[in-house]
Amino acid sequence: MTSKNEPVEGEKKENFFSKLKTRIKNSVTNSNTKICVGIILLVLCLYVTVAYINFFFTSSTDASLIETGISPTQDAEDGALNASGFSGAVIADFMVNKTFGVSSFGIIIVLWCIGMKILTSFKLEIRRIVGNCLFWMLWISLLLGLICTPFSDNSSIYWGGLHGQNTATTLNTYIGEFGTTLVLLTTLMIFMILMYPNVVEKIKNYFAKKENEPSTDGEKKSDNNTANNQNGESATTSSDETSTESENKSAVEEEEEEIEENKNDIKEEKQEEKTVAETEVKEETTEKTVEKPAENIDGGFKVKINDDDDDLPFDHEPNAVKDAASANEQSLTPAEQEMPVSVFEEENSIQLEPINPREDLPHYQFPPIELLKEYPNNKIEANEEELKDNQQRIISALETYGVQVTSIEAQLGPTVTLYEITLAPGIRISKVQSLNKDIAMSLKAEGVRIIAPIPGKGTIGIEVPNQKKLIVPMHDMVASKKYQTNTMELPIILGKTITNNNYMIDLAKCPHVICAGATGQGKSVALNAVLMSLLYKKHPSELKLVLVDPKTVEFSMYAPLLKHYLAKMPGEDEAIITDVTKVVAAMNSLCVEMENRYELLKKAKVRNIIEYNDKYKERRLNPENGHHFLPYIVVIIDEFADLIMQVGKDIETPVARLAQKARAIGIHVILATQRPSVNVITGLIKSNFPVRFACKTAQAIDSKTILDCTGAETLIGRGDMLILSNGNLERVQCAFVDTPEVEAINDFIQAQEGYLEPYELPEYVDPNVESAEDKGIDLRNRDPFFEEAARLIVGSGQGSTSMLQRKFSLGYNRSGRLMDQLEVAGIVGPQVGSKPREVYINDLDTLEMILQNINNNNPR
Repeated sequence: MTSKNEPVEGEKKENFFSKLKTRIKNSVTNSNTKICVGIILLVLCLYVTVAYINFFFTSSTDASLIETGISPTQDAEDGALNASGFSGAVIADFMVNKTFGVSSFGIIIVLWCIGMKILTSFKLEIRRIVGNCLFWMLWISLLLGLICTPFSDNSSIYWGGLHGQNTATTLNTYIGEFGTTLVLLTTLMIFMILMYPNVVEKIKNYFAKKENEPSTDGEKKSDNNTANNQNGESATTSSDETSTESENKSAVEEEEEEIEENKNDIKEEKQEEKTVAETEVKEETTEKTVEKPAENIDGGFKVKINDDDDDLPFDHEPNAVKDAASANEQSLTPAEQEMPVSVFEEENSIQLEPINPREDLPHYQFPPIELLKEYPNNKIEANEEELKDNQQRIISALETYGVQVTSIEAQLGPTVTLYEITLAPGIRISKVQSLNKDIAMSLKAEGVRIIAPIPGKGTIGIEVPNQKKLIVPMHDMVASKKYQTNTMELPIILGKTITNNNYMIDLAKCPHVICAGATGQGKSVALNAVLMSLLYKKHPSELKLVLVDPKTVEFSMYAPLLKHYLAKMPGEDEAIITDVTKVVAAMNSLCVEMENRYELLKKAKVRNIIEYNDKYKERRLNPENGHHFLPYIVVIIDEFADLIMQVGKDIETPVARLAQKARAIGIHVILATQRPSVNVITGLIKSNFPVRFACKTAQAIDSKTILDCTGAETLIGRGDMLILSNGNLERVQCAFVDTPEVEAINDFIQAQEGYLEPYELPEYVDPNVESAEDKGIDLRNRDPFFEEAARLIVGSGQGSTSMLQRKFSLGYNRSGRLMDQLEVAGIVGPQVGSKPREVYINDLDTLEMILQNINNNNPR
């Protein structure tokens, strides 16, 4: 029994320590804790500063008291003269005499900066401040120790402190005062070169200009002498001087024109880089074909395994995505590096440094790739026996119906193999299309799909599921070179195509997406892949998420992102919207945000969010006029069909408005549903969602609703999906990311410093909801059944007008007025469609207090 209980006790200890660690971490990262620590640091700084300053006036008097100490019975008059009392005198004596002397004030500076960093949004580099203060404390302490040590015998203050006095004495003993002075000068020069390279560069440029000035001065003097010697020839001299001045002016103008041309060239190069940086929705791949011998049938049988270079892991830094290391570094562009020195100095002298929105959270780190799970031995390998068997079955099935094949090739994918067939002349494509079920029966496989013809080729494709289906890990997708080096605004890497290429799209160009399919076929996996792609590439200052989760469990794991990525409604505690009644208000709030952003674009005279943010970062927009950096907002709505059932068409209007207009200002919508019927995905919705993800559907009609064609009903599920983008249909195996991986990434982000408050959407005021004054309701003229109706509704928890009609035998109009009076009194909420009103009061005791207040304030 003991041996069995030992591991259980060990597990309990591990759980205890893990819970304790979690509590400590949560308490440290809590914003209230940070505020308390910041206040304590600032108060401590104030106390020590007063003690430090007073020490220089009271040190001679307090010295004996500090040495002997103080007793509890001592009179207050005999205490320390320092304004901070005996404790302050001891602290100041320790700082000045026992450490670094006068320069120990740097300790107070460091504590003050840390406190201000915690309490405010000041952009202070604490590490740099600590390094600077530490050097200056040591250096000044040594300098004062060298100067003041000979005169400090009778003084109560060691100006260089114990450190300065001892270090100076030791150095003087070994290398003398001259050597100590050289040490001070050398360390100062090295420190200035390492810590302030810009200052050194300016000094170099200053002396370089001084070297060039004598020649120009000599020329000026010679010109003046020549002019003085020719005073007699007034007419000739004036004409010569005029020509000389014109030549000088033309030379200056030519230099200015060259500078302007260089500036224009730089702008053109930047514009070309932006144009080249735009990537296509689907990558153009270069296949490395590996031909393997197999049984020849007419034209022969080839097997292709596309070994895409994108699958090779990108050379990223350990423990972090490459973006994490370079998130806050700003380097020169190639155009700026090639810029002439004179032009570059002139631009720097005029233009301020561009605004970096990531400076709001300067120490934010992207999640390390190691948090994503790797799957070893997950490489595609050709099973020749399976390929030959499928080849023979396809040929025999086609020949049975008189379809002759001249050649066949196989392209291996992670879960599906594409067989490309070249038909004999005279064979109709429609004849092959009609044999879909016959080929599936011959192969004894589900999910067989015929592509007739393959776009851009003169062949027919038959997609057959592999016997061994491989997982596409999200780790490999994020680590790929294609994802790491992309320049997309909102990159989403979804998985691998049937040709084994990484499939990536730019959500900013989509601009909205529908993800549909039957239950359990991979919609949740696709949504997690979308979110992971964004979290690994976009800084919290550049992206905000609005998550609608009617099931309450789909997006709950993303709740830790509240202070970093999530946007929330004003007055709400939780950012993830799970209450169906609040979804319409959230969508309307996004519409208000959309209109506000368009107003900013109008003032800035730009057409889209990219131009606006570029203009803002270049300091060409005044923040005092309401301008600010605009992050992208990605709205993900799960179970859209359930929302349609509960709130009806009220949800369709704001979603359609966002889909029609929100692209230019950076709001993008992703709808997910497991019931892709025409009354859910209406024509108005479909027309504005050009990119669609179709997981396996229950029937062909659902596939037509999503993709405008059949095919999704033949998929094999588990992340196998068809993606319609720009009119092209691509079969993709979605990348898999498990729940523990998502939780680990979210916990990593939560543990970092975030914003004090989450991003708040503007408040939406429904113009159709009338106030009490608009309805003309006066609680002094309340219905006789008012109190009984209130007790009935609170007791039942249902704000139903029909219930009042039945219980009190009232007419429809009177019961409606009674319900309006209850709304004005704050007992029930406003009417939302045909649903019962929300009841605001939870217990009868609270209701009685409200009724008593109403009777006192509104007597009949």
